[in-house]
Amino acid sequence: MNLNSDNVVRGVERAPNRSLFYALGYTKEQLNRPLVGVVSAYSEIVPGHMYLDKVSDAVKTGVLMNGGTPILIPSIGVCDGIAMGHVGMKYSLPSRELIADSVESMAIAHGFDALVLVPNCDKIVPGMIMGALRLNLPTILVSGGPMLAGKASGRELSLSSAFEAVGANKANLLSDEELYEIEKAVCPTCGSCAGMYTANSMNCLSEAIGLALPGNGTTPAVYSERYRLAKESGFQIMELLKEDIRIKDIITNKSVRNALACDMALGCSTNTVLHLLAIAHEAGLDVDLNLFNEVSEKVPNLCHLAPAGPHHMEDLYLSGGIAAVQKELTKKDFLDTDVITVTGKKLSENIKNAEIKNKEVIRTLDNPYSEVGGLAILFGNIAEKGAVVKRSAVDEKMLTHSGPARVFNSEDDAIKAIYGGDIKEGDVVVIRYEGPKGGPGMREMLNPTSALAGMKLDKSVALITDGRFSGASRGASIGHVSPEAALGGAIGIIEEGDIIEIDIPNYSINLKISDEEFKNRMENFTPMETNKVSGWLDRYRRLVSSSDKGAVLE
Repeated sequence: MNLNSDNVVRGVERAPNRSLFYALGYTKEQLNRPLVGVVSAYSEIVPGHMYLDKVSDAVKTGVLMNGGTPILIPSIGVCDGIAMGHVGMKYSLPSRELIADSVESMAIAHGFDALVLVPNCDKIVPGMIMGALRLNLPTILVSGGPMLAGKASGRELSLSSAFEAVGANKANLLSDEELYEIEKAVCPTCGSCAGMYTANSMNCLSEAIGLALPGNGTTPAVYSERYRLAKESGFQIMELLKEDIRIKDIITNKSVRNALACDMALGCSTNTVLHLLAIAHEAGLDVDLNLFNEVSEKVPNLCHLAPAGPHHMEDLYLSGGIAAVQKELTKKDFLDTDVITVTGKKLSENIKNAEIKNKEVIRTLDNPYSEVGGLAILFGNIAEKGAVVKRSAVDEKMLTHSGPARVFNSEDDAIKAIYGGDIKEGDVVVIRYEGPKGGPGMREMLNPTSALAGMKLDKSVALITDGRFSGASRGASIGHVSPEAALGGAIGIIEEGDIIEIDIPNYSINLKISDEEFKNRMENFTPMETNKVSGWLDRYRRLVSSSDKGAVLE
């Protein structure tokens, strides 16, 4: 077998290279084995990453058990919750590109033969996958897993509860003491936050697309099973190397469609739209926003996890996990079960014994929460290239809504108005110049959406933005409006008091002015000069594509 590591450690010419491995403590016998890069996002700043050193050690044990030489390398990772609501959030989505670049750089520079990706949270999962796709090595992903739900005042809580509690406190619906009780309780363990937020969405979809072993998406972080899964993943990467099964053999048009079907059934984060588009781009696949609606029209929503409903990731785990959802979807041929996965087997073999153990957490196809999927892509005169909404988290009476625009040119201005009580029932809050280029960095709007929910306005107020939303957002929160304002998109011509009409069941969003007025405004529209940035964010602004293309770098 020809190995990449041959270029690094084989032959007389590589004596200087080998000497550096010896300086690291490796032996000749270790260098005669395949070199497996274990890409770990361990750090002391992300609750979902604080124990990835132990998960990575378990992976290394598995690699050693099956004849490989594991080599640990680091990855950065931004905690979206800590970065939320201030300038730090501008760095969250852009960090995905840094992670992809670093995986590519480290793997090629050091001649790795295979990769085990060990992420857990938000941008880190897709970032690592994107980097691995550029290399097309045998690759497997094993994440850190979700945290358990918190408990306070007799109810289960997760991170979105804390953000919504701030809104309730600002509206004098919750005391300072009650707020403190909630903030201490919502994140009780290590792991990715307990709802179907972006981190858990991407970990579930990594399993659904075939890149992670069964159980990866839902096994709680604090369970010893997570370490067994990591050892099995390390062992299995060597099997993939022996069989020459590479990441592009797994991530194909068929497996992406499978992941989309699970996305719709689970009710995943709107951020999955950005990340699946970016992953498809790196894989060289032709995937666009229309595919999301096509799948959504067919695949019903079977799960209502927080913030859409009362259930959390541990409930999904105990109910049969992703395999049970997949097994249910096969009853109407919503999945292609002939695709290969990192088990080395077809999907059909992986899920043949799966079953739903709680039919309220995972509903059956004949009793769904909704006949359509959890996400919808809206189009219209202010979203010519699309906008996304997590419709499974929208109250039924807000699926269609018409109301006056309340226009803000930044998230900061909008949150001041919301906290100040200036937003009324029926309003449509418009936040612009927060897109990939305008922000730059496409900040998540969890603070505004959570404030509205905490103030009991999520069932009467809509919010649209060319920025994006956390998976923890709920309500009629419509993001990724494209083209963005900074690129001359029509979201930039909306004026205070204009009527905006939202029709989620019919996938439309429109500014209700005459065609003549619309044309006149567009002809006279000059995007405002957005905030200046320095450092690599300035480079990001110049290179990033629009959100309908996955906000990848061009």
